[in-house]
Amino acid sequence: MHALFWTPEEDFSVRCDLCAHGCRLQPGRRGLCGVRENRNGELFSLVGNRMISVHADPVEKKPLYHYLPSSRTLSMGSMGCNFSCRFCQNADISRHPATTGEVLGDALSPEAVCAAALAAGCRSLAFTYNEPTVFYEFMAATADRARATELGVIMVSNGFQSPQSLAALKNRVEAANIDLKAFSDDFYRQRCGARLAPVLDNLKRMADMGWWLEVTTLFIPGLNDSEEEMRAIARFIRRNLGAAVPWHCTAFYPGKESPGISPPPPPPLNR
Repeated sequence: MHALFWTPEEDFSVRCDLCAHGCRLQPGRRGLCGVRENRNGELFSLVGNRMISVHADPVEKKPLYHYLPSSRTLSMGSMGCNFSCRFCQNADISRHPATTGEVLGDALSPEAVCAAALAAGCRSLAFTYNEPTVFYEFMAATADRARATELGVIMVSNGFQSPQSLAALKNRVEAANIDLKAFSDDFYRQRCGARLAPVLDNLKRMADMGWWLEVTTLFIPGLNDSEEEMRAIARFIRRNLGAAVPWHCTAFYPGKESPGISPPPPPPLNR
C-alpha cells in the first residue's frame, strides 16, 4: 500500500513525515517502525490493512473512563512501532518487524471492521495494542467509515505523530489515551528511542482539537517514579490540558525486555 505523509528527496531517497522521527530512507530501507519502506523512491506501508489482533473490549480497558462509559469498543492493532521501549508489554508484535523483517496479520477492510463492531454491540472502534500511527492509512480510512456509521473513534497512542499527520486526524478521532512515559527527555531517548518534547506538544494540540483526552503513565521503580517527576507530570496535565483530564498511573511488571527491574510492592490494605 502506498504510504501517506512523505517527501521525495535526491537519489530516490525519501523522508517519512508521518511521525516526529522524520526518517530519511535510502531505496530498500525501512523506517524505525519497521513497517514503512522506500521502494524505488516511493514510500510504502508494509502493514497496509493487515491487523494482527481484533477484539471487543470494555472501553475502560483502553483505559478511557469518561468516554462512552460502560460500553464496548472493537479494538485492533497491527505489527510495528516507532518506539523501541525496553519495557514494552507487547514487544512480540510491536518490535517483530524491526527485529525480524517479518510483517504478519490478516487483511481487513474498513467496511468489515465497522460491520463487526456493530454486530458485537460496540459503540466505538479503538486503534490500540501497538502504536496506531504506523498503520495510519488503515486507521484514517476506517475512522472515516466509522464516523459515517455513528461509531466513535478512539486512538491509544504514544503521541509521537508529526504535526501534519496529527492535524489530519482532527475530525476522525473523538477520544485518545496517550502514554506519557516519563517527564524526562533522557528517559525517552535512552529507554524509548524517542524524545519527550513532541509528545508534550501533541498533547497540547489534541486538547486544542477538542478530543476527549486521558493520559497514562507506567511507573517503573527507580526510573520514572520519583515524587518530583510525578508532580511534574501532574502540573503539566493540569496547566496545559485541563484539570478535568484523567491521569492513569499504572504499575510495572517485568518482561523479557526488562530484566533486573522488580515490580513495585503491593499497596497497603485498608483495614
